[in-house]
Amino acid sequence: MPLLLISVMAIWGVNISAVKVLTSQMDPLIVACVRMVLAAAVINITLVMARLPFSLRRITPRQWLVFLICALLMVYINQVMFMKGMRTASATNAALINALSPLMASLLVTVVFREALTRWRVIGIGIGFGGVAAVVLTRSGASMAGGGWGELQVFAALLCFVSGGVLIQSLAKHFGSLMISSIIYTLGTLILCVHVAVSDAVGLFTSAAFPGWWSIVLLLFSGIIATAMGNMIWNRALVELGAAHSAMYQYWIPVFGVMFAVWLLDEPLSLWLPVGLVAILLGTYLGARR
Repeated sequence: MPLLLISVMAIWGVNISAVKVLTSQMDPLIVACVRMVLAAAVINITLVMARLPFSLRRITPRQWLVFLICALLMVYINQVMFMKGMRTASATNAALINALSPLMASLLVTVVFREALTRWRVIGIGIGFGGVAAVVLTRSGASMAGGGWGELQVFAALLCFVSGGVLIQSLAKHFGSLMISSIIYTLGTLILCVHVAVSDAVGLFTSAAFPGWWSIVLLLFSGIIATAMGNMIWNRALVELGAAHSAMYQYWIPVFGVMFAVWLLDEPLSLWLPVGLVAILLGTYLGARR
């Protein structure tokens, strides 16, 4: 499982660069919709092939509401904000922002479940967010109307995803991880498809030139391997290793993300990137301490 999880972190790091390329060639909503349709299809096929016993009738109205909120946060809003943000945000900055995931989860759990906010958590939160600010605000030409706005959208997408992950804890007591993933991704994808259908994204897509086979390959990779398979392995790790242990592996996402962005996209590696990375990892480690 450890090597498998590190492989998933590497795939998610590559996926940030893949999404950056896709959003520069296609409408962000179309990219998000296709990725989620592919992911939902693979997850549902896996659920059927696993032949796990499940019944939608035993889901209570309150649980359906939690499923819907998770679908809105983790799929619909997350994808809309992330895809639009990646149009202007650099892949390196997006990778660094994603490193805040364990820290944000720790902070939200503290608020939701009223755990004690220790001194180390406060220090960790300050260092972690300071690291992101140092990288984003020192970026050449950064402003709220340009690059800085893109990073803010990526941050909002991450906040939505982590918030949904906290809510999932109440569902995990009653349902398996595969069933939870299936319902959340199916509901979220349906909402996203409705949004795309009523927007002008479809018209722009049909009138646009063929993006090329490389873009199709990136879409398949991002939707099937990175999103569907990656999240199924991640959910399995949550069950086998626990949330706290699994979260430690997320520290590898910015490492792989920055590495692949510099290598594949030729993005500049400034002095502030390693400084910000160290600050984020240190802040996340301190913030996750109990």
